[in-house]
Amino acid sequence: MIALRLDLIQTLAVGALVFLVGIALKRVLPVLARLNIPSAVVGGLVFAALVLVARDRFLNLQIDTAAQPLFMVAFFTTIGMSASLSLLRRGGVQVVVFLAIATVFCFVQNFVGMGIAAVYDVPPLLGVVAGSVTLVGGPATGLAFAPLFESAGVTGAATLALAAATFGIVCGGLTGGPVGTRLIERHGLGAKRRSSASRAKPAPAEGDEDTVTLNVDVEREDSSLVMNLIALAVAMGLGSVLSFYFKEIGLTLPAYVGAMLVASLARNLDDFKGWFGIDQRTMELIGGVSLNIFLVVALMDLKLWQLVNLALPLVTILAAQVVIVVAFALTICYWVMGRDYDSAVMASGFVGFVLGTTANAMANMKTLVVEYGAAPRAFLIVPLVGAFFVDFTNALVITFFLNWLQ
Repeated sequence: MIALRLDLIQTLAVGALVFLVGIALKRVLPVLARLNIPSAVVGGLVFAALVLVARDRFLNLQIDTAAQPLFMVAFFTTIGMSASLSLLRRGGVQVVVFLAIATVFCFVQNFVGMGIAAVYDVPPLLGVVAGSVTLVGGPATGLAFAPLFESAGVTGAATLALAAATFGIVCGGLTGGPVGTRLIERHGLGAKRRSSASRAKPAPAEGDEDTVTLNVDVEREDSSLVMNLIALAVAMGLGSVLSFYFKEIGLTLPAYVGAMLVASLARNLDDFKGWFGIDQRTMELIGGVSLNIFLVVALMDLKLWQLVNLALPLVTILAAQVVIVVAFALTICYWVMGRDYDSAVMASGFVGFVLGTTANAMANMKTLVVEYGAAPRAFLIVPLVGAFFVDFTNALVITFFLNWLQ
């Protein structure tokens, strides 16, 4: 048997190949693309499965994960750079209402998880991991909080988080469309009577990557990309100081929270004063690269054998979460958001991002509007809440449960 240790450069090189495998598999298996499973997750899971098969038989592999914290903090700092209060105001009262619903549901998911964990006599924090940490939060939030849950007594927290997040992404892609369809058909919202022209592909929300091109000037030292990288680096540095003081006063928080808060302050100052020249599309580019590197390295280090003893409780919790999400979307979400066609489309998007990712939410809604007609209010509200603001509130909710239960 061979024992192999990869250094940092070798780890990143293999990670690039793993990501490429994920891209290739999504092309070969279109269902993976339809479910909006990230290429990093697809390739990373394949790699982790191969490591599991080879372990103690042919090859024991150890990788260098030193780059993982850096890119994790960078990604969440770009999320902070997106948290603009002007966007929140632009969406009006309904954005605030939808954010409130999503935040309340974070508590619901965590209490459901804790209740089922108690039945199986496993740590209640396992229920939180299989709650808003990985379902509303997705794989990035799950892996970011994993070290804290691990230190609080949840063995194999990273592996559990990735399993729960992947389950949620798949279910969010499978159930969101049927939820919206059922609401539209049951309540006779009449969208099908619109003309075929109105059922064409909807105009995308502001910032849709299909219609907006990012131009990067590679010849200028003060290009938008360079200036935004500088703003990001400074926010990360100041955020690390803030996180140090949080730790000093006894708060258990992931490393990225300080940077995310500083970045949010910088973004809103920039909206008001224009001091920093923060560009949303450039930040999305930096965030996307950082997220993929972070996810690939984290997944390559997964220890899937740690799932064995907790498989049954985890599956039970996740199955219950899916049922409750669907019931909540069909009732409270639809009722509170207006009981109309747009609110039915929003309910479909709600299922997508509270089980999976914002990409799931957008895919669910696009499927509906192609069939039934445009829903501009839904396409304004859901991306704002799912992609930006709920990450802030969910981090606070997770921190509350983590400090309460450990």
